[in-house]
Amino acid sequence: MESIELSFLAAEGETVLKSAEKTALRAVFDKKRLSIEIWYDFSEEPLRLSAEAESGDEVRLVVNPVRIALFVSGKLADEEWPCGNGYLSAACTQKGAFPVKIRSLGAEEAEAPAPLRTGITTDQLRAPGVNIGDCMPYSDEDGDGRYHLFYLLDRHHHKSKWRLGAHQWAHASTKDFLLWDEHPLAVPITESWEGSICTGSVIKAGGLWHAWYAVRMADRSPAWLSCAVSKDLLHFEKTGEWFTLPDVYDQGAARDPKPFFSGGLYHMLITTRLKGGGGCLAHLVNERMAPTGWQDAGCFMNWHDFCPPGHPEREQTPECPDWFFFGGYYYLVFGIGSVSRYLYSKGPLGPWTRPDDDRIPCGAVPKSALLPGTGRRVFMGFQGEGGYAGSLCAAEAFPNGDGTLRFQRIELS
Repeated sequence: MESIELSFLAAEGETVLKSAEKTALRAVFDKKRLSIEIWYDFSEEPLRLSAEAESGDEVRLVVNPVRIALFVSGKLADEEWPCGNGYLSAACTQKGAFPVKIRSLGAEEAEAPAPLRTGITTDQLRAPGVNIGDCMPYSDEDGDGRYHLFYLLDRHHHKSKWRLGAHQWAHASTKDFLLWDEHPLAVPITESWEGSICTGSVIKAGGLWHAWYAVRMADRSPAWLSCAVSKDLLHFEKTGEWFTLPDVYDQGAARDPKPFFSGGLYHMLITTRLKGGGGCLAHLVNERMAPTGWQDAGCFMNWHDFCPPGHPEREQTPECPDWFFFGGYYYLVFGIGSVSRYLYSKGPLGPWTRPDDDRIPCGAVPKSALLPGTGRRVFMGFQGEGGYAGSLCAAEAFPNGDGTLRFQRIELS
């Protein structure tokens, strides 16, 4: 499908564009609300975009094979991410209340990157219409002295791209949790078959940063586990290589890769379920940090072992795992349903102990990183608002000396 631009002035009523008798687009403006529907052969249901507008506002819609961007009076108002073949083209016929101009776009014109900002508050970090989802903090004591926050950028509360999510990795960093610098998208959707770039983790190895993630496939096939690589922690390139879990695991449930280095090996924890069993964290190992060559090392943690028979959480799957060393103990963090929990151990691979109060009071599926130069371990999670994703929340962890942790909320403005 070619990249095209549609433009018109908002006016009360409806305009429909058709191609070979198939409805390609419907635009409706009613009482300051602009609604646009666009059809693809991927689904009988159209993609929907909307925005507040005033009569006479200039509306611009940029449609390319992987992204749709809606601008009102020059400002980005909404986005969607297509799949399959669309019916829109410069040759479409139209009928309705307002005329739509259509023109083909070159490759550079079809790109519509979001502006980058510096010195913004936490409230400003969340642009209008955008929600913050799963958080993936990272820091490097030998790096730039900043706390880097990668997170799933969400629109429509997981309903984008026919409810595949269409999440992408956004990236911001801070030195004080008061002001943030916004960076380019770390891992964006670049192919139409990518239903969503899902949760993962960042690790530094061999002088490069590796952003590990799972791809929710648009055709609903098992997720691909892959990584993007960066030389500067700001600009990442996808490797194009991937793997799926061994057959002993439910490949359809695989997600949330968490890599770490211990005992001369790279380890990878992955959310999944044992076939015929319960939710667990798969454990893979590799002698090198690479997209391929990972070997199954057995189940790292089976939630059945920590949840008594008959308990309503027993069949839950541990999500978004995190692993770190802090205050003389190793910690394994994961989400069970709507609650995040932790286990602790004196050894990097266990055995793990579950404390009496294992909850992490920091929203949904928080992960943590150190604020460089301070020793402070800060968790970041999200508070859902109207569905999946919402606003950012933070809490600092303090060791009690016996493996248990206490937490203090950090106010973000």
